[in-house]
Amino acid sequence: MADRKPIRRALISVYDKTRLVEIGKVLSDAGVEILSTGSTAKNLADAGIAVTEVSAYTGFPEIMGGRVKTLHPRVHSGILADQNNPEHMQAIKDLDIAPFDLVIINLYPFAATIASGADFAECIEQIDIGGPSMLRGAAKNHGSVAVLSNTSQYDLLVRAIKAGGFSAQERQELARDVFRTTAEYDLTIANWLGREEELPEWFGRIWHRENTLRYGENPHQNAAIYSGGPSGIVSAKQLHGKEMSFNNYTDADAAWRAVLDHRDPAVAIMKHANPCGIAVCALGVGIAYQHAHECDPISAFGGVVAANRIVTVEMATPLSQVFTEVIIAPGYEPEALEILSKKPSIRILQCEVPGINPIEMRPVSGGVLLQNTDLIDASGDSPSQWKQVSGQPVDLQAMRDLEFAWRSVRSVKSNAILLAKDTASVGIGMGQVNRVDSARLAVERAGDRVKGSVAASDAFFPFADGLQILIDAGITAVVQPGGSVRDEEVIAAAQSAGIAMFFTGTRHFSHA
Repeated sequence: MADRKPIRRALISVYDKTRLVEIGKVLSDAGVEILSTGSTAKNLADAGIAVTEVSAYTGFPEIMGGRVKTLHPRVHSGILADQNNPEHMQAIKDLDIAPFDLVIINLYPFAATIASGADFAECIEQIDIGGPSMLRGAAKNHGSVAVLSNTSQYDLLVRAIKAGGFSAQERQELARDVFRTTAEYDLTIANWLGREEELPEWFGRIWHRENTLRYGENPHQNAAIYSGGPSGIVSAKQLHGKEMSFNNYTDADAAWRAVLDHRDPAVAIMKHANPCGIAVCALGVGIAYQHAHECDPISAFGGVVAANRIVTVEMATPLSQVFTEVIIAPGYEPEALEILSKKPSIRILQCEVPGINPIEMRPVSGGVLLQNTDLIDASGDSPSQWKQVSGQPVDLQAMRDLEFAWRSVRSVKSNAILLAKDTASVGIGMGQVNRVDSARLAVERAGDRVKGSVAASDAFFPFADGLQILIDAGITAVVQPGGSVRDEEVIAAAQSAGIAMFFTGTRHFSHA
């Protein structure tokens, strides 16, 4: 191509030495003059590759343990000289400075260092100064200089050498990658230095596209999935099935979060980011799945299933009889995976239990809302912290059901009512514009199973009417946050009916 620019002189200074000798030989064989620094130069020289140390070229030694080695006019002038500008070329010629055609830099591993738990001083030492300066200079001057900022670009370099140099388009794309790299690097440092600010005055995030999707929530919407933050659904390994869709991801994420709210073996079945069944069972996920499915078998058709334990044959066998879009779990017994894989359409995901992202974002027009993540183990979620405001003391099984219902209702969109019996949901009312309708919906879905069940409400009852629907249907106990101006009216209704009611003092309202 006519716009390819030959590579005659290269500057190499890399922390990550992956394939260093290989590309050094490629450049050397092509007659490229190589300048380098410190350990990079040593690695090249030890491999028999001709290299000039930057300190010899500048006449200035590396000092302060390498903090200062490339911050010199003879280096930066060679990087920044516009080779199409006669004044630039005359200026460096007068100073006996030669221009660079290629710069290869990768940065100190700051993100990996802070992730390792290194102390403050060590992290500070991993803040690269010269590297970003040279990268940005070369990227600015990409009309004259090709710049590589990642080892993944080395194959492109090999092809460019064979083709006679990088094209203008390739140099521009490499420059774009540099500014993305340095922006992410600086953002990581800024966030780390401000890590003790719970809701910072300024914050940023970097997201990397992992895959484009067939479409978004609807066929006319383009969509893609990006990674960033702690591990989770995005980093799950797909073991079988069709490509994940936008809606598959949102439902799988909701289901995964729901089961991680429980300590015992748990299974959740999700549809449209709402549960149609949740259950826990100390005997394992096989029984938990059957109980979760019994809650609403109609809605479970085409749902997303999550388990917080390894999927067993006992779970896989009945699950394979129900059309299921996605199953996600930390692992699978080999025979269970074989059973599920016989279904060509089911997407099977294996996911590590994620780290907790303490902050969650929600886009709004013109900006973003930021809040602490709603975690189920917040103060007030332990029954030992609850306040009983009506009725007689309940037995151990009822208290277990109440705690299960309270842990499960967090995953239900508000207004949320969840009815439970034997640590399994039996009726769920969600997403209604008033709590009365949610109570009616939960009772309707529970049918005869409502008798003797317990109830959880994600937020307080503003009036006694919603609670009265549950009482009339036959519940025996209820847990709710409390805090309404009409709490006394609601307590009186519970007391009159002889049911136990507990206030948690904590709300788990999910608006969207």
